[in-house]
Amino acid sequence: MENYTHRIKQAHLAIHEADFVVIGAGAGLSDAAGIKYVGPRFTENFQPFIEKYHFTDLYTSSFYPFKTEEERWAYWAKHISLNRYKIGATQLYKDLLKLVQHKEYFVITTNVESQFQKAGFDPKRTFCVQGDYGYMQCANACHSRLYYNEELVSEMIEKTTDCKIPAELVPHCPVCGGSMDVNLRKDGYFVQDENWELSNKRYSAFLRKVGHGKITLLELGVGFNTPGVIRYPFENLTYRNEIATLIRLNKNHPFGPTENEKRTISFTEEMDTVINKLNEKYDARYMESLARLH
Repeated sequence: MENYTHRIKQAHLAIHEADFVVIGAGAGLSDAAGIKYVGPRFTENFQPFIEKYHFTDLYTSSFYPFKTEEERWAYWAKHISLNRYKIGATQLYKDLLKLVQHKEYFVITTNVESQFQKAGFDPKRTFCVQGDYGYMQCANACHSRLYYNEELVSEMIEKTTDCKIPAELVPHCPVCGGSMDVNLRKDGYFVQDENWELSNKRYSAFLRKVGHGKITLLELGVGFNTPGVIRYPFENLTYRNEIATLIRLNKNHPFGPTENEKRTISFTEEMDTVINKLNEKYDARYMESLARLH
């Protein structure tokens, strides 16, 4: 990659001149914002579960085959509370909004902690494609309604004993009477409610509007867990639009297809450092240096 200062100037220019900005955000963005799924944040909050189930991190523990619903919901209540309710808008997400707030933007994200909404992004221009920790659904997807869970989650945590909740707090589907689940895309039963469908239509309409216009795709912390949601579509959009620019912030996977090399600006540096640098004010001298990049 070219030197850092030159890449910053390129990215600054791409955002400044863009008619449209599409943000694609993955788990790496939330990790950079401080929502860590490993390390002290995990061990300090989940010690009883670590001792009982030998968990090593908040990601793999999400797939643990609990024997009872009382155990499963004791874990998930703690997981949801820590990542959805106990943390406000993080600085990195607020800085990201500052970067694009005067642009015609849209956000697509696989993150489920509601950080974009908390930071002040327009919910009508935000598509949380993989769900939201704040909602429950029928585990069998027998109907498409979602249920806000904050009050129930709080009560579950308050009454958890030995990594179990009382049986009477185990949620049941009000329609079929079966189990409930967190609204996360992890199997074939993910519920796409009316709001999800509307967000999907708005995102598709935005991409149609963009067409072959001057677009900057800002991809943040997107790896290869679900590359078909953001990473591959962004690369395809870049390939098909000769005046598109892909700005990719990714420590581990910064590079893409060689066909897009000239229209991709990659950063492996700390995400908050890059975003803060891109947020610096323009002055006449700096603008002249940007213009010379053409």
